[in-house]
Amino acid sequence: MAKKEKLDQNRQAILDLLVNKAALKQDIAQDVKDVFGMFKRAIETELNALKEQITDERIRLFHKEIGDFEQHAYVGSDVLIFHQHNNVFRMPDDNPLWGTRYFSEDDSRGFFGVIYIYNFLAQSFLQNRSQDEGYLIARIFVNKEGHFMIEGKGQLGYLFRDVENMVLTEDAVKVIVQLAFVFAIEFDLLVPPYEFIATLTVAESQSISNNMQFQTGKRLGFKMKNDDSEIF
Repeated sequence: MAKKEKLDQNRQAILDLLVNKAALKQDIAQDVKDVFGMFKRAIETELNALKEQITDERIRLFHKEIGDFEQHAYVGSDVLIFHQHNNVFRMPDDNPLWGTRYFSEDDSRGFFGVIYIYNFLAQSFLQNRSQDEGYLIARIFVNKEGHFMIEGKGQLGYLFRDVENMVLTEDAVKVIVQLAFVFAIEFDLLVPPYEFIATLTVAESQSISNNMQFQTGKRLGFKMKNDDSEIF
């Protein structure tokens, strides 16, 4: 094969990748951005609906938009952070979903945009307690056709697994937001083991009177980070 012909073939292969894969990722990124807009609207709708029924002003029900890719929903003593990742991911080759008809017919269906939902204590943000921990309670995967699946905690972990037949709609997004609210509210702050806070540094003692700079999380002292199953 002549050198020029080989170079032309290589160039064509690169062009094919750019037209197909790069464009696909751009399309999915835009689609997920639109989906994130649905989440923003659903968060506002659900919080407003709750506020109409609750007169106790001590119960926090409001939201904050932090740029284009992050939304904070304050629900009682919790804050849920909805975050859109700005990259697109491909399902690993060893994932069993590749063996299903839906993915084997079109491997471009195996590329996903991702939206994360984290749960923090509201006071961690309101008091700027930067050492406090939050927990990932859901990852929402959306492909080029708007089909989705969720890896998560509670009902979020098992209700939305059929990616072939599940399509994100405004109503589906509202249900996901509601379930995230429920999980956060029911996910209680537990007393940490005594040994965890049995010692105190001078610096920590000096900060207590200001804003209680003990690290706080809902499962402080327990290995919550290790009980997430992985899809990818």
